[in-house]
Amino acid sequence: MLTENLQEVEQKIQNACKKSNRAREEITLIAVSKTKPVSMLQEVYHLGCRDFGENKVQELSEKHPQMPDDIRWHLIGHLQTNKVKQVIDKATLIHSVDSVHLATVIEKEAAKKDITVDILIEVNIAEEESKFGFKEEEVLSAVETIATFSHVRIKGLMTIAPFVENPEENRSVFARLQKLSVDIRSKNIDNVSVDILSMGMTNDYQVAIEEGATMIRVGTGIFGAREYHI
Repeated sequence: MLTENLQEVEQKIQNACKKSNRAREEITLIAVSKTKPVSMLQEVYHLGCRDFGENKVQELSEKHPQMPDDIRWHLIGHLQTNKVKQVIDKATLIHSVDSVHLATVIEKEAAKKDITVDILIEVNIAEEESKFGFKEEEVLSAVETIATFSHVRIKGLMTIAPFVENPEENRSVFARLQKLSVDIRSKNIDNVSVDILSMGMTNDYQVAIEEGATMIRVGTGIFGAREYHI
């Protein structure tokens, strides 16, 4: 099942790249492995995946030592400040920095370990009340503040688009995030790069690629439906 699923996702990525005149190498596929057992991650690893996304710090921390060292771990779920120290030396990239306060805590904990942490700024483009993230108009000010931190590096932007039946409905959300990244890039802020656009999930990643995504987060499309253990 995993082989076929991965092949199907890969084909759709290639189709979206072709449609938008982009190179396949521009897109990083993150296998969202939350709630999935390590055995499934290992199978996907052997099929070539090296980027894995987890929602919860505890789950990432548990899986990290059980998997090969060349995996790039992405924390894509909401990060509580009291969990920062557990994850900053394990995650290659934290996608979900949704407040200056959180970035400040990451800076403080990273300084203690003498490491630099790569982050994305989470933007709630659709302004959904159920979602975390900066409002569009708050992003530039937050970026300028966080850019002054010496142990945090802004690498780009992330958004979680609304869940919709028709992926086309999210095209404007992705286009707005892409425009925001262009606006920030034009400011030439020191210590800030906006090369990464993390947007698009199983339901809408093809549209996201067409609108400029460089990272897509695919869980169900690879692993099948989620399992929740109560």
